[in-house]
Amino acid sequence: MIAIQIKQLTKRFGSVAALQQLDLTVNPGELFFLLGPSGCGKTTLLRCLAGFHRPDEGRIFFGDEDVTALAPHRRNTGMVFQNYALWPHLTVAENVAFGLEERRVEPEEIRRRTAEALESVHMGAQAARRPNELSGGQQQRVALARALVVRPRCLLLDEPLSNLDAKLRLEMRGEIRRVCKEFKLTTVYVTHDQKEALSVCDRMAVLDAGRILQVGTPQEVYRCPARRTVANFIGETDFIPGTVAAAGGGRATVDTAIGRFDGVLGDPTQPPRVGAEVTVAIHPECWVLDREGRAQNCVQGRIGESVYLGDMAQYEFLCAAGVTLKIVELNPRFFGAAAPAALYARVEPADVVVLVE
Repeated sequence: MIAIQIKQLTKRFGSVAALQQLDLTVNPGELFFLLGPSGCGKTTLLRCLAGFHRPDEGRIFFGDEDVTALAPHRRNTGMVFQNYALWPHLTVAENVAFGLEERRVEPEEIRRRTAEALESVHMGAQAARRPNELSGGQQQRVALARALVVRPRCLLLDEPLSNLDAKLRLEMRGEIRRVCKEFKLTTVYVTHDQKEALSVCDRMAVLDAGRILQVGTPQEVYRCPARRTVANFIGETDFIPGTVAAAGGGRATVDTAIGRFDGVLGDPTQPPRVGAEVTVAIHPECWVLDREGRAQNCVQGRIGESVYLGDMAQYEFLCAAGVTLKIVELNPRFFGAAAPAALYARVEPADVVVLVE
């Protein structure tokens, strides 16, 4: 297992800076996700790691080795592409063996390692088939086996599940995590799918406009986003503008048009001053509906449009001052005719994130 270190990495395409002085460390054996909207720089960063792009500034280290100037074939990385990139005229086994043949590995060793790689992704029985005889999920497994067979120092995946249907994506999420942990691979995985990232990774980095906005575990990033851009990208969020009434110790009290909220600072290193304009961020599932209210962290309103999903209901909660909240209620009690004319929605301070920017 190796660590990957990225130091002050910058990559430009003409006048456009796709990456801007990035610093990042991926720990040995870690399954690390690069997440962000289209054009944020995540694929550019992955291709810099693979050696397909040469950075304009900065360094890349695999362990103690500076690989910044190394050609792709000398980095010993395994790459899984979005479109799988399988040779259509070769069998499954021949596709997997291709990288070993290019490295001049002995034929008997090629056969043994190819069989092991295919068994590791449960594709040994399909070794003689060609790619057009496989399902999308099976093709993805072959692409993964081809990356693993060369025994890479690290594994790089570029939106590998984007071409699969929803059921196969769920299946392959667990399979990719199993394989990466079984082979103890340091893995960097690019996606724009938040649920994919939250359910699979050890840690993630959220990028925007070529910069890293936040790094953390799925729980850290989801529950306490440091910026509005992060909160807006990771799951659904209610954003309520307000003014700071008090701040200190990583917490703040905010006055808004629909009431006063106590919460935690998204970025405790930048506490806002009293009177500063901030944004309160709350996930829809954090609200609790009740017939009775309380002094703070509580909003009075009524249910507007609603969607019943069996185990949950999604509501538009209409408050004062024209503010509409998104609220998710598990095991719905207040759907349809059961909803009174007036309700209260409350939230715990730990679920209220105060964002300065």
